[in-house]
Amino acid sequence: MTLTIVLLGASALIGIGLYGALSQQSFVMLMMGLELMLNGALLAIMGFWSQGIGGPPEAQLLAIIVMAVMAVEMAIGFALVVAVYRKRQADVTESLGTLKG
Repeated sequence: MTLTIVLLGASALIGIGLYGALSQQSFVMLMMGLELMLNGALLAIMGFWSQGIGGPPEAQLLAIIVMAVMAVEMAIGFALVVAVYRKRQADVTESLGTLKG
């Protein structure tokens, strides 16, 4: 697999994620778009690593760290979504005027 194909896949993931994050009003879809963008960046990093030096696995360790950060970010994000829903009964971004309690 060439670097061009990997980067095209990564840019497609980033583009779809950007569209999903900017066009959707649901909190869950917004977070899913952000995750797609992070996955696209991760794919690009791994593509550059595999086609570049390919030596010591620093980029693989970076990919594992990024995946762990993504998991933590999703857990915190969903906890915030649940907290906002319980407080305001709002499940879309348009129904929130302000974040003050």
